[in-house]
Amino acid sequence: MLKRLYNWTLSWAHTPYGWQALCVVAFAEASFFPVPPDVLLVALAVALPRKAFFYAGVSSVGSVAGGIAGYLIGLYFMDAVGELIIDAYGLEDSYHRIQELYQRYDAWAVGIAGFTPIPYKLFTITAGAFRIDFTVFVIASAVSRSARFFLEAVILYRYGDAIREFIDRYFNLITVFITVIILAVVIIYRWL
Repeated sequence: MLKRLYNWTLSWAHTPYGWQALCVVAFAEASFFPVPPDVLLVALAVALPRKAFFYAGVSSVGSVAGGIAGYLIGLYFMDAVGELIIDAYGLEDSYHRIQELYQRYDAWAVGIAGFTPIPYKLFTITAGAFRIDFTVFVIASAVSRSARFFLEAVILYRYGDAIREFIDRYFNLITVFITVIILAVVIIYRWL
């Protein structure tokens, strides 16, 4: 089923409604949908590299808006809907670990989740459930999601189709590497 959703998401790149679909996918992925918007962003940006930054902006806006929806699910509907979404993805154990991360790192937890391949929806829903400061949540989401999508846009604009296969193959490794660098900076900052 996940492969069908992946292929369906990619199919929007070949329609005149690609950017609208990208916005919807980015919104949905931040609160409940399993396929990340990066798949469609890459396909659209490879097809039209001059619009890569536009697509990154669309992804950022859609994702932050979806993050807000996820936050509201956690805040108002955790018992009814939030737990169903977390259970559907088998993320129950992660839920409790994330609570510890929020208690320790607050906005950094949201920021790191927004940039990495960690399921962002889990962090948006739990941010509401744990009543993380809404303004901090939105700012951390906007910065991290924009950094992720605009970094992809820069790479795709510069290298185009040649880099697409590399990104598809090593996306998780790339984001983990960058996250390790960010964590190192955070740890050094906290120690100083």
